[in-house]
Amino acid sequence: MRSSRRLALLLPLALTSLLAFSVAGAPTALAFPPDVPSKAAVQSELNGLTVRTEGSMTGYSREKFPHWKNVSGTCSTREQVLKRDGDNVKVGSDCYPTSGSWYSYFDGVTRTSPSKISIDHIVPLAEAWRSGASGWTTAKRESFANDLDGPQLIAVTTEINSTKGDRDPASWKPPRTSAHCGYAKFWIHTKHRWQLTLQSAEKSALQTMLNTCSY
Repeated sequence: MRSSRRLALLLPLALTSLLAFSVAGAPTALAFPPDVPSKAAVQSELNGLTVRTEGSMTGYSREKFPHWKNVSGTCSTREQVLKRDGDNVKVGSDCYPTSGSWYSYFDGVTRTSPSKISIDHIVPLAEAWRSGASGWTTAKRESFANDLDGPQLIAVTTEINSTKGDRDPASWKPPRTSAHCGYAKFWIHTKHRWQLTLQSAEKSALQTMLNTCSY
């Protein structure tokens, strides 16, 4: 009888704890880009990047980075990221979302219209050009612009994407300070994977943001 009474008392507590865990751990309309290493691994990558004065924009154009190519059936790279980073996304026969919601990691805003979501190149195409991509082949620049294997592409609000433009972390950071850790990891790992250089001020800004990471 005592055991039954104890079980009756503990069961509601257990259910309450389980519910709290489920709510706290429930997935949101946010999917981190793939291949995001630990703080220690990214720190090692940052230490290994070449610091160099930024190159010029001579000869640059976005057309030299062919992007949003078809990657699966009728789905372009952009549509693949919209599906990956959204919540409850449904698409039509052309792969364009017909419904869903998207949480913008940089500013903490949720949108339900894909037309109000942009796919941000974490390391902007112009920044890549100034950091070494000017010497790449067009094929390599295309691979960079459509990189789904690393943390180079993320769905964000059109406003925040426009505000960021082609600026590096020395002159732009996400307004949502809790996103600084992830942003630094995305940027550093992308430059590491593609063997791009960085400036001294850029490195300092990245280090400051990386220091906010707990793991």
